[in-house]
Amino acid sequence: MTNDERDFLASYDPAEFPAVAVTVDVVALTIRDGRLHVLLVERGESPFAGWRALPGGFVRSETLDAAALRELAEETGLRPGEDALGQVHLEQLRSYGDPGRDPRMRVVSVAYLAFAPSLPDPRAGGDASAALWVPVDDVGELAFDHGAIFADGLDRARSKLEYTPLATAFVGPTFTVGELRAVYAAVWGEELHAGNFHRKVLSVPGFVESTGETTGRGGERGGPRARLYRAGDARLLHPALLRPAREDAVR
Repeated sequence: MTNDERDFLASYDPAEFPAVAVTVDVVALTIRDGRLHVLLVERGESPFAGWRALPGGFVRSETLDAAALRELAEETGLRPGEDALGQVHLEQLRSYGDPGRDPRMRVVSVAYLAFAPSLPDPRAGGDASAALWVPVDDVGELAFDHGAIFADGLDRARSKLEYTPLATAFVGPTFTVGELRAVYAAVWGEELHAGNFHRKVLSVPGFVESTGETTGRGGERGGPRARLYRAGDARLLHPALLRPAREDAVR
């Protein structure tokens, strides 16, 4: 650091500028009983006391990613070092900074999208009075601008399943094509033709790779044992697995 920089910092007064707080909010998605669910909390304090909201909170002396994982851990009862939390796929969604989004002060939120194959029943942490998994079709009105954040997260998830192998984040280390199809059906909210889906998945280079093993039980209808696969090394799916409605539109 130069002397000029030291002199500048010595005379710099942050109080001359408006105060801005930074929070993180998490759109956490998982599949329970064949349906896509999002993690919500019931706020125990004002503002919006009693309202449902996405899990989140103010950033402390930590990175943004660490803050998002901390908030997720608080609401799931898992510790950041535990294996189940380590399986969570976490990515930044976008930032939200409209001046009136929080009645307390100017707050900029960095939203995150999280996926996991399975997470336990949640328990409330921080200033939440309750936490629960809610089917995405039953979310209803949320506090702050969390309805818009949730909608953006759900749209991102549905789109990413088309052109990335992100669906494998919802299943275990090994899986059948039928289990992978159930992920797509739950996230997209529509049934998929089993034969067509199987053919498309195996036609995408690097999407999945065979383990050489089969399940210890029959297939979905009691037929032959199903083959087991693991995630491949593809980062992008080419050709993409388009949603049926989008596939019809591009034909």
